[in-house]
Formats: sequence, structure tokens, C-alpha cells
Amino acid sequence: MKYNSQKVAYWFFALSMLLFGIQITYGFIMGFAHMGFDVLHGWIPFNTARAVHTNCLVMWLLSGFMGAAYFIIPDECERELINPKLAYVQLISFAIVGVIALIGFHFNWWEGRKFLEIPRPLDYLVVINVLIFIYLIGGTIWKAKRYTTTSIVLFFGLLMAALLYLPGMLNTVSQTVDSFWRWWVVHLWVEGVWELIMGAILSYLLIKLTGVDREIAEKWLYVIVGFTFLSGILGTGHHYYYIGTPKYWLIIGGVFSALEPLAFLGMAIYAVKVKNLGERNHPNKMALAWSIGCAILSFVGAGFLGFAHTLPQVNLYTHGTLVTAMHGHLAFWGAYAMIVIALITYALPQLTGRKLHDSKLGVFAFWSANIGMIMMTIAFGIAGVAQVYLERKLGLEFLSVQSEIEVHFLGLVLAALVFSSGCIAFIWNFVKHGMPRDTQIGSKVYE
Repeated sequence: MKYNSQKVAYWFFALSMLLFGIQITYGFIMGFAHMGFDVLHGWIPFNTARAVHTNCLVMWLLSGFMGAAYFIIPDECERELINPKLAYVQLISFAIVGVIALIGFHFNWWEGRKFLEIPRPLDYLVVINVLIFIYLIGGTIWKAKRYTTTSIVLFFGLLMAALLYLPGMLNTVSQTVDSFWRWWVVHLWVEGVWELIMGAILSYLLIKLTGVDREIAEKWLYVIVGFTFLSGILGTGHHYYYIGTPKYWLIIGGVFSALEPLAFLGMAIYAVKVKNLGERNHPNKMALAWSIGCAILSFVGAGFLGFAHTLPQVNLYTHGTLVTAMHGHLAFWGAYAMIVIALITYALPQLTGRKLHDSKLGVFAFWSANIGMIMMTIAFGIAGVAQVYLERKLGLEFLSVQSEIEVHFLGLVLAALVFSSGCIAFIWNFVKHGMPRDTQIGSKVYE
């Protein structure tokens, strides 16, 4: 760790791990409810569990991205953050908003819009919080001793993520118009600017872990950014197929959605090629494993499985079914969760001075979590195909179909146990690292 202000990142990572644990817990509540064991319905109805599960996902990833930025930007800019104390204020306010939102869901205080459920008063607090974050990161880059492609792409991705939150705050009376703007937030985050954030973090990690020439790594980053904007923006059209928007979205969404996997394919090729070009034998092998795994599984989950049901002729039957959940789980895990975990794995030894990254617990966490997620994806896929056939082809009622596919959720919960054991191992390994230490400032032992 070169700069004292990088310690801010540790506390954002800690918040991420807490929210990640809550997300997993509520995922199990939903899984058992799907199996017919909805014993907590009186206290935690399914819609509440789902809102907590999905919003914890968004919150822990955002907290992870913020922590990544606070760790990477000082290193890339070769200077301290412009105001570390304000960064801690931003962390506390972000945590408070999250706690209020999650508690509010249990008392039906929400907007009821998937992924954007938090009540409107909290939206304004989120905007203020993110403005503080952008000020700190942007101001640090502005006063930097050097400018790098990685830092600029990371900042641009974070800035656009902040700006694209605003369309979701527009007041509308039409469900179609509301869905139109809501997908500007959800899609253009996860299939747009978040890919820039992922690409920048991956570029930083590969440069540090492989020793590859920065110019080579960042040229690949330019290519990925190009593919992302070429396909991701108009690819939003695959959410507009059957919600009351004009028919031309069928063509636009179909064509550009078919191009979206290219960005993730480029990411996978980029990561493997850079790894092979690198000459450094970095001791933090698990950080490299998480990084390469992120690039590969993001292509499978977000790219391949997304393409599998994105064409309008297929999406007509699969949209809103467990086929979407199959794609969504592996996509979020591969593209975004793994890159946050990779950065945490790289940063912790530097922040704390403890080399626990390549321990047996760390290795177990990697393999158990990834094998478990692949098993979950298969279980979702089998259940989803059964649901599509029974509901969309045979015309059975929704609740009747849910009863028919309950048995598939036994396999899903068993797979989730494998997955969660790896995640718990990772969180426990995080705790074992302990608090950040001042004595590591300026040390290059773990870099």
C-alpha cells in the first residue's frame, strides 16, 4: 500500500461483505419459499425477500466499486485522495441509506419497481452521496501527477453510472413509460457503464499481477470500451419488446443485443492474452485466478446465456421466467461479483500486511463458490425450460406451474449450499485479515 488514504477502501469492502452475506441469506429464504416451505411468509413475504435480495446485490457491488476506486485511483494517480475524511463521511451516509432502505422494505416502504425499489426520499440522498464520491475521485484525478487510461475509464464508468441513475427518478403515470426509463438505469448500468468499471479494474489487476506492459493492456481496454458502447446502448431495446413500445425496438433490440456478447468475448480474450504475455510470477495467485475467472464466466453468463434468449422470437417465451434468472445469476456473478472479489483479494494483503490470499481457505472459497454458481445456473436453466414449456406453450396457470417445478428448487438449494460455503469461506478469510495497518504504507512487498 503506497498511500494512507487507500485504507478507505477497506471499509467499503467490509460493507460489501456484510451486504453480500445478507443477500445470500435472503436468497435461501426465496429458495425455500419456491420449494413450498414459505414458513417466514408472515414476517418476510416473498416480495420483500426478493427486494432485499436484489437490492443487496446492487448495494454490495456499488460499495465494492467505490472501494476499488478508492484503492486504485491513488495508486494510478500517484497521490493521496484529496479529502479522505470526506470519503469516510460518504461511506457512513451510504451505509445509512442502505440500512433504512432494507428495513423499509419489511414495512412496505418502497416504490415497487424492480431494482429501483428504494423510496423516493432516499433517491435524493443517494444522489448526494454519489456526488460526494464523484467529487473525491474526480478531484484526485484532476490533481494527479499522471493520467492513465485505466483511471480515466474507471472514472468515466463511475460518472456515467451516477448520471444514469437520474432517469429512474422521473415521475410517470404510464407503466410503459416508467419501464422505458427504468431500463435506462438497470440495463445501461449492467450492460453498459458497469462493463467499463469492470474493464478498468480488470486492466489494473492484470497489469499489477502479470507485469504486462501497460500500453498493451490499455490498448485492449480501448477495444472493449468500443464494443460496449456499440452494442450496449441500443441493446437496451431487448427490454422494450413487449411492453407497449413501437415495433422497431424488436429489430433494434434483436440486432444490437446479438452484438453484446462481443464485448464480453473481447474481455475474456483480453484477460487470457494479457496473462500469457505477462512475465511476472506474482505471489497472489488467487487474485489472478479470480480475475481470469471473472473474464471467462462473464462471457458465459452475460454473453452466451444472454444471447441465448435475447432474440425477440425466443424472448417472447422466456422473458420473466427462470430462464432470465439463469442468465442473471451467472452474469452478475461472473462480470461484477468476481471482479470485486478479485480486487479485494489483491488489496487485502497490502492493506493489512497479512498474506492469507493463497491459503487453503482462499482456494476453497474460489472453487466452491464458482462450482456452486455453475450448479445453480444449471438448476435455474432446467427449472426455467420446464416453466416455459408448461406456462408459455401448454398455457397452464402461473401458480400451477410453480407447484410443478418446486422439485427443481431442491437441486437449486443444494447447489446454493455449495456456492454459499465458498462465499462464507471468503468472508471469513476477509475477517481473518484483520484491520488495515499503517505500517504497510509505502511497502511494495505485496504488490
